[in-house]
Amino acid sequence: MTVPITELTSRAREIFRLVVEGYIASGQPVGSRTLAGARTIEGGALNLSPASIRSVLHDLEELGLLAAPHTSAGRMPTEFGLRLFVDAMMQVTEPTAEERAAIAARMADAGPIEAALAAASAVLSDLSACAGVVMVPRLEPRLHQFQLVPLGGGRALAVLVGDDGAVENRVIDLPSGLPPCALEQASNYLSARLGGRTLAEAIATIRAEIAAGQTALDAASRALVERGLALWSEDHARRPVLIVRGQANLLDDAAVGDLERVRSLLDDLENKQSVAELLDAARAADSTRIFIGAENRLFALSGSSVIASPYRDRDGRVVGVVGVIGPTRLNYARVVPMVGFTAQSLGKLIG
Repeated sequence: MTVPITELTSRAREIFRLVVEGYIASGQPVGSRTLAGARTIEGGALNLSPASIRSVLHDLEELGLLAAPHTSAGRMPTEFGLRLFVDAMMQVTEPTAEERAAIAARMADAGPIEAALAAASAVLSDLSACAGVVMVPRLEPRLHQFQLVPLGGGRALAVLVGDDGAVENRVIDLPSGLPPCALEQASNYLSARLGGRTLAEAIATIRAEIAAGQTALDAASRALVERGLALWSEDHARRPVLIVRGQANLLDDAAVGDLERVRSLLDDLENKQSVAELLDAARAADSTRIFIGAENRLFALSGSSVIASPYRDRDGRVVGVVGVIGPTRLNYARVVPMVGFTAQSLGKLIG
């Protein structure tokens, strides 16, 4: 069922707006007495009796835009009503200067790109009071150089440099009795085989050479290479497809009366692969996408909403998605542009 906003009278539109905004602000159904004292969008009084307001509320309920959770209660928007409001009536408010500064600072101070992605998820969670989510780029960078730098104490710093200039560091334990030249020999060997390959491709090539005895490495250097491969391949396998921060925000005071919904939502968030598949639907979007309640199969039971926006690299290619997950009573007007700004900031950081 669809109800064009133009089919509603100006009175019905105003009451509908007040119910939606009141519900988003409080999480509670909005009654006719509350509406009678509310201010219109122009700032004036509604100038309607409670009886007239109840009549309009009944009409909006008949259209499927509002619902009464129980007899004698006020009204709250249905998911269908929220969709109409978001698409046709919502007036977004751009992030404040303080919010923009907080987003930019948290990501800039994070360091490596994966830390910046985690920071983006965390700052969105903090600012929206929802769960923040970031889908890690699927495209692996091509590699350029590998270097082992001695640290002393039987350890070395393994430095991996990508073609895009990104640098990742890991501390590696050295085999006992390793001669100093082994570090240089292993570094040169790995760098020669990493160039232009992804980490997974390079690991496969190097392991095949070692297994076939096609390397000129001595035993010590070969042991070091194998130890490095084990470290990086294990690390690569553990990298999450999805970073989720702020699940605790979903356990707010409004959730106490609906613990079953929240439990269902937390269970859904544990299934990161399914969440990533949902966010993947936003990759093709030109801007921020909004999924409300049952519009997405994953969160249909928990009645939750997802606001997600793709972020791009310097060539304009979509490499991931950032967003928030929370109750359907999200402050869409505030959170939608906040997610969009975070996506733009990530794009600049990656580019």
